[in-house]
Amino acid sequence: MLVSDLPTPSLLVERARLDTNLAAQQARANREGVALRPHVKTHKSPDLARQQVAVGARGLTVATVTEAEAFAAAGHDDLLIAREVVDDGLFSRIADLGMRGARVAFLVDTPEGAGLASRFFAERRLQADVLVEVDTGHGRCGVAWDSDEAEGFVRHVAGLPGLALGGLLTHGGHGYAGPRDGETAGDALVRAMTEERDRLLALAARLGAAGLLDEEAVLSLGSTPTVSRFENQHVPVEGREGVRFAITEVRPGNYVFHDAMQVALGVVPLTACALTVQATVLSIRRGDDGTDRVVLDAGKKVLTTDGGGGTEGYGILLHSPSTMKPLPHARLVALSEEHGWVEVPGGSTFDVGDRVRIVPNHACVAVATQPRLYLVDGEDVVEEWPVVAR
Repeated sequence: MLVSDLPTPSLLVERARLDTNLAAQQARANREGVALRPHVKTHKSPDLARQQVAVGARGLTVATVTEAEAFAAAGHDDLLIAREVVDDGLFSRIADLGMRGARVAFLVDTPEGAGLASRFFAERRLQADVLVEVDTGHGRCGVAWDSDEAEGFVRHVAGLPGLALGGLLTHGGHGYAGPRDGETAGDALVRAMTEERDRLLALAARLGAAGLLDEEAVLSLGSTPTVSRFENQHVPVEGREGVRFAITEVRPGNYVFHDAMQVALGVVPLTACALTVQATVLSIRRGDDGTDRVVLDAGKKVLTTDGGGGTEGYGILLHSPSTMKPLPHARLVALSEEHGWVEVPGGSTFDVGDRVRIVPNHACVAVATQPRLYLVDGEDVVEEWPVVAR
């Protein structure tokens, strides 16, 4: 089958670029002495996850219990839910996964949430693996890395029945904020990575000095922007001669595909983007100013309305998918549910019925809207991969 035979909108994954991205990220993890536990919410594909494991990934990160169930059913048995879980129904499903042989860990960041988990698992004489989430700058969930209460909270979790404290986790989501005044894109990535890494290690060293963490503790960080510049560090623990902590695992997700956000942030060039949306031109109208309004059959239900630092519009239209050259002047300026609105000053070269390829702003959300991914080699469709837990 050829790419041109596929229905639109459809998600295409270029095999050569995907293989390059997998190998590059695994090589960085190996070089820095950390496990790569990729976040599979990006692709939601057990087939792609098997490729990540084959290259060297150790365990998977998921966003929800539903994702954990789907990937466990596909044979993946070392799973981290990178989110707090506070609901008995979800605890029950995590316990069921454990009974079926999967190791599933999740996050805690409040005494109330940890208490709910402790009560559920202790009452059933079970033990749940948990990590304490640490806020190192993103400002979402997690105990503040420099908080006076952090040590007391970790001590509290470590003493709760039904819970096994495995270590600390942080998400360097502030790496998506882009440069500050006077910074280059590269400077911003290194700064965000350094904050994420050093702040997590600083808290780990404090906890180690208090006897609350040992050298076997998991110290997990991750986001594609910060991991793209990741270099490990080893920090000594006061009062414990010879004991040093280092990051043990990284959890990037978007790296498998990359997208327009990663290009705008300076993480990768456009040529590294493995996923594109194929759409069809539905209509063309010429405005009084000579601008063509080109309407595509891909709207917010596939391209999403997500933006990010440095992005313009809702994706990058390609002149050549083989060389990844952008289409000059064309801008995807608006989305309705099923339509994408493209403006081309001076007129376009499109005809109604033409196929168009777009690098979306946010690949992870685009994938979650579609039932399948098409692995392609040039114009040939090589494989069709189901998208699970949508």
